[in-house]
Amino acid sequence: MTTDSVDVVVIGLGPGGEAVATELARAGLAVVGVDARLVGGECPYYACVPTKMMIRATDALAEARRVRDLAGSAQVRPDWAPVAARIRHDATDDWDDRVAVERLEGSGARFVRGRGRITAPGEVVVTTSDGERRFRAAKGIVVNPGTDPAVPDIPGLEGTPFWTNREAVVTTRVPASLIVLGGGPVGCELTQVFSRFGAKATLIQTRDRLLPPVEPEASALIERRFAEENIAVHTSTSVSTVSHDAGGFTVKTGNGEALSAETLLVATGRRTDLAALGVGAFGLDESARGIRVDERMRAAPGLWAIGDVTGRGAFTHMSMYQAGIAAADILGREHGPADYRAVPSVTFTDPEVGTVGLTEAEARQRGLTVRTGSADLPATSRGFIHGVGNEGLIKVVEDAVRGVLVGATSVGPSGGEVLGALAVAVHAEVPTAVLRQMIFAYPTFHRGISSALDDLS
Repeated sequence: MTTDSVDVVVIGLGPGGEAVATELARAGLAVVGVDARLVGGECPYYACVPTKMMIRATDALAEARRVRDLAGSAQVRPDWAPVAARIRHDATDDWDDRVAVERLEGSGARFVRGRGRITAPGEVVVTTSDGERRFRAAKGIVVNPGTDPAVPDIPGLEGTPFWTNREAVVTTRVPASLIVLGGGPVGCELTQVFSRFGAKATLIQTRDRLLPPVEPEASALIERRFAEENIAVHTSTSVSTVSHDAGGFTVKTGNGEALSAETLLVATGRRTDLAALGVGAFGLDESARGIRVDERMRAAPGLWAIGDVTGRGAFTHMSMYQAGIAAADILGREHGPADYRAVPSVTFTDPEVGTVGLTEAEARQRGLTVRTGSADLPATSRGFIHGVGNEGLIKVVEDAVRGVLVGATSVGPSGGEVLGALAVAVHAEVPTAVLRQMIFAYPTFHRGISSALDDLS
């Protein structure tokens, strides 16, 4: 086994891992980036980018179907072929990461394709197609392992040709029928995508509502939209067995109901194998769900962790944010500590669900004196003008003692874009008294923020 000495080894080259490796290399450090999968991570190949291309296509279909209510008549015939072609050729280069590898190496970092495992503090062994290589890192190791689909232990599921988000993105055809396990962002987005392209869709959720982390009002709105689009939703429903034959899948629920479909999509969360990563070499618990880090992304002396594994949200923007902090710490540069008061997230269903900061329930659990205000988008001027497909709401959560927003939700057309103003308010702790004095453009969806502030009680 060959041994090389470097300054830093970065294991996992998703968006954050690539960013930190690039920044360190450009600063003059000897950096090796290691990944057995595609450089760039899940986001550009199987998640954020291709799935939003799928969603953009479904939005076009939905808007075309609204023509008869707004402007006359239109004939809509869904066709998956251009969607699959855009994903394959425009988004993923046919799942080829050569451009990303060249970008990384252009920064001065080295790239080794293989599985990296920490074997001792400051030491990584990479298993490649040509054998094993050892790297000793003088300054330390950064881990950005990302996550893989978490497949539940359901009798009969193992060995069947079920989909995860990866198979859903790669598919060149829409199944006639689809059962989706999991009512989180991935499950909800992909259920609506394939339903709008003609699949008879059923969604099974073990929790009592869809999108459990968001405000209940937002969950209820999405469930109503799904019902309007003939998507069958089963909440508070467990799955006892799964079977597969030439006719497709049969899913038996805990209450004895049997549901059948051509395709089964499993969207029940994500996981990271810490034991395979070897973090036990630093004394960390390899059976844990993730890695705890401090405000500088330090997990242990000489070890930094960023991204999904830190448990701060499986978002590309979080990984990139943490990458900047970790790189600054390694380089000894000034950088503020991690601040998670105003973490934004968007679920790109129609309507979009954007959230930032705390929900009402989370704020009360923290012992805050809470006031909330909300506004329904159809009651706003833009909602009235927009007509059909304008369902949505804005909800704000105030710490009444300090008089600042600690959380907000924006649901509706362009809900994620409207969230921007609310994210600034939460992050900067702008007094609600000041927000009430703002001039909100008319007629816009974000004018609903003003109505929600007026409703604070």
